[in-house]
Amino acid sequence: MDHEQRHEHHQQVIARLAKIEGHVRAIKRMVENDTSCPDVLTQIAAVRSALNSVGRVILEDHLQTCMVDAVEKEDYQRALKDLKNSLDKFIG
Repeated sequence: MDHEQRHEHHQQVIARLAKIEGHVRAIKRMVENDTSCPDVLTQIAAVRSALNSVGRVILEDHLQTCMVDAVEKEDYQRALKDLKNSLDKFIG
């Protein structure tokens, strides 16, 4: 899907993803260093939570920009189908 404008939280999402990326690398080092399983699992849970959080920000931006744009362009049926498919993957 082409975006005519950037989402409101574009830079915030990029920054959060960079932080998550660093956190995943730290988890890899923990495993390489034989850190205890409970500690590794705790960090994995933190990354999962961070990904869910950034996903919600992306979803909110999508609803406020792409979905509004689709309704204005009378392309809402395709947009709703795409949104449903994305939500099924994100939630499921």
